[in-house]
Amino acid sequence: MLSPHTHLRSRPIAAGQLRAFEAVARHLNFRAASEELSLTQSAISRQIQSLEEDVGVSLFLRHTRAVELTSAGAQLLRAVLPSLERIDGAVRMIRQSAGRKSVAISTWASFASMWLIPRLEAFQQAHPDIDIRIDATDTPVDLDTTDVDLALRYAMPGRVPAGSHRLFGEQLTPVVSPWLLKSGPRLENAEDLARFALVEASDAHRTQHMALLTWRRWFDAQQLTRLEPKRWLYFNYAHQIAQAALTGQGVALVRTPLIAESLASGDLLEPFPKLRLDSPLAYWLIVGPRNAARPEVLAFCNWLKGQAEQTRRAIGDVPDPDTVDRLD
Repeated sequence: MLSPHTHLRSRPIAAGQLRAFEAVARHLNFRAASEELSLTQSAISRQIQSLEEDVGVSLFLRHTRAVELTSAGAQLLRAVLPSLERIDGAVRMIRQSAGRKSVAISTWASFASMWLIPRLEAFQQAHPDIDIRIDATDTPVDLDTTDVDLALRYAMPGRVPAGSHRLFGEQLTPVVSPWLLKSGPRLENAEDLARFALVEASDAHRTQHMALLTWRRWFDAQQLTRLEPKRWLYFNYAHQIAQAALTGQGVALVRTPLIAESLASGDLLEPFPKLRLDSPLAYWLIVGPRNAARPEVLAFCNWLKGQAEQTRRAIGDVPDPDTVDRLD
């Protein structure tokens, strides 16, 4: 039993001591722990003794044929077990991915779910040896210092780094579920929107560029400044807005690149195709300079640009002359 007056050490606990402790605590037997770790019993005993000295209390009660955890030992085991499991899991993943080709992409959640992920199967079939990792975040990442290879961003032309590739622009247009039109009031002209719930982003008025995507701006363009809908529905993300329209909860003002497939399939209808409103924002590909020449990154970028060309054709995108030199 260690003395309560034992001087407590402040140095970090050695990883080998924790491995020995976990094995003895699991088997409650020094011999079984030594066989598992391919060490002698005396080596295991020395590691446990050193750990107890570092911690400052006894971790085991020694009996003739077995050992028993003290309350302090049980407390330490609860912390050690998940920590070692996480370390072992991380090492397994590193070993499995060693030597494999991979591309890490940063983008925001709505773009990932509505545009990128539905297309990824085609890339995976063409390049089965390349692993893809998507980090969905609205926070910009530093491609010079992180392990992210490329970023897909939504911004004004003047707000992206030099060398960025413009994938496509966008227009804003009202969309509605066909079954809502069958069961609800008529929607023959823009004034009829007053009969419906209208869906838009809840944070649309918090930043200047998001304010450009609002129903109010669309109303102003149609000279309907006094129009008020039946009610408003607000959501945080573009994919939530589209989902609300798909499920017939109202008429949504959406970004054409994100719902082009839903329009083509007939899942959503565009009641006023001649009243599309141009958006000053565009979608950009930004490649980290450290990784731009890697074959797998080049393959993904080339595939991505091909997909972007299909989207441009689908939405009739005509790029701004100021950005055409950065068009893929």
